[in-house]
Amino acid sequence: MKSEDQLRQLEARVEELVSISARLREENQTLHSRETRLLEERAQLLKKNDAAKAKVEAIISRLKSLEQES
Repeated sequence: MKSEDQLRQLEARVEELVSISARLREENQTLHSRETRLLEERAQLLKKNDAAKAKVEAIISRLKSLEQES
């Protein structure tokens, strides 16, 4: 009887581990998707930041040239 009980416990543990593995696999996939989205968002924000920086630098240049003209 003891070996049957041990076998049932082992089967239950294996089922639990399979379930945990499936959950972790799903969580990992979700995290990878989120990471991809965040990296894309970061790239877009960096691009916008560079464009804004270029505009500000252009405005400063124009202001300096106007200042020198007067």
